[in-house]
Amino acid sequence: MLKELIDQFYRDRFKDREQKHFYVTDVARCPRQVYFKFKKYPKKETEPRVLRIFDNGEQTHTRIVSALFSLGVVQAAEVKTPHGQLFSGRADVIIGLDGKPCVVEIKSISKYKFDKLTAPDQGHLKQLQLYLHYFKIPKGIVLYENKDNQELKEFLIDYDESLVKNILKEFEVLEKQIKEDSIPPIPSDIEHWRCEYCEYQEECQKLV
Repeated sequence: MLKELIDQFYRDRFKDREQKHFYVTDVARCPRQVYFKFKKYPKKETEPRVLRIFDNGEQTHTRIVSALFSLGVVQAAEVKTPHGQLFSGRADVIIGLDGKPCVVEIKSISKYKFDKLTAPDQGHLKQLQLYLHYFKIPKGIVLYENKDNQELKEFLIDYDESLVKNILKEFEVLEKQIKEDSIPPIPSDIEHWRCEYCEYQEECQKLV
């Protein structure tokens, strides 16, 4: 009885919103997945268990940002990207590092992924690069917390103009495909597990 009530709470809390523009988090997704969401294709319902994982990630952000505020290093939190850009999003926090601003992206991941991590996940790296681009800040940090034991890893990243230009170019192409109802191909280098867990898997397989 209680389980059903809690499950419904999370279904209601994380109801899908209509997508009208690109979010910074879309750079970590398959372009076809983004296309399907724009076009309101039928999708598999996300399990409440997975929604609770999302919620746990948000709580991790809140806790770490609170610690950074207590340290007195925060310059701004939940910083929106400038209006009218290709992407819309909010950077987790901007801190002062050695007297200069630094964007921090906070991520919580499983112990399995955490233990193997020697560099930032490419999707997370691209998100950070977009924030560095929009806020005109030369350095950022991707900070990871292990979900199982709260161990931390951090990666200091320099702004990469060429990478950002490629990201913007790719999404300008995707924007055109969305307007022209042209379904984008699945990237050849996409990780297999992304397809397995994609909520649009059934619709995507109809096009194979």
